[in-house]
Order: sequence, then C-alpha cells, then structure tokens
Amino acid sequence: MKTLLSIKTEPEVKEQAKKLASELGLTLSALVTIQLKQAIRAKTITLSTKSYTPTPYLEKILEKADRDIKAGKNLSPKFDNTEDMIAWLNNPKRKYANRAS
Repeated sequence: MKTLLSIKTEPEVKEQAKKLASELGLTLSALVTIQLKQAIRAKTITLSTKSYTPTPYLEKILEKADRDIKAGKNLSPKFDNTEDMIAWLNNPKRKYANRAS
C-alpha cells in the first residue's frame, strides 16, 4: 500500500523537477521516491551548487569585486595577529607595526 506525501514548493521548482523527471523517463512521484530511498539508504543528503548561476545583481557585485581586486582597491591589509586585525576593523586608517607584508 502506498501513502500520499504532500509538500509545498515554488511553482517553478515543481515545473523544473517535472521536466527533469520526464527527461529521466520518470514521473515526479518516482523521482521524489528514488531520492528519498537513496537518502534513507545512504543516511546522507548530497547537495550540490553546480547548477546554480548567480543572479544579475550578484554578477554585478562579483564583477565590481574583481575590478577592485585588480586595482588594489577596497582590500584589507594582511595581519600576523588578530589584535591588529580587530583594531584595523575598528579604525582602518591606523598604521600597524605588526602587519605582515
């Protein structure tokens, strides 16, 4: 005898999952059942970020960070002790004698 499992998810997630299941020759129900059985058998859940792509907003932030790094802007100095690091976070304009190069 089978039981009914009801879950809530975003409509686009459901559609993408249905599409994946179809591409694999499965129903969405079969795909979910297989994944649940695999998690139970292995006693682990594997999550992957391989297929995630950054949003346009995040892409802009990452591009700006890359430009800043190449230009040497907005970078903290390197420190050889945590006290100087914390002091710099509180006052970035101060000079530090123990700062590593």
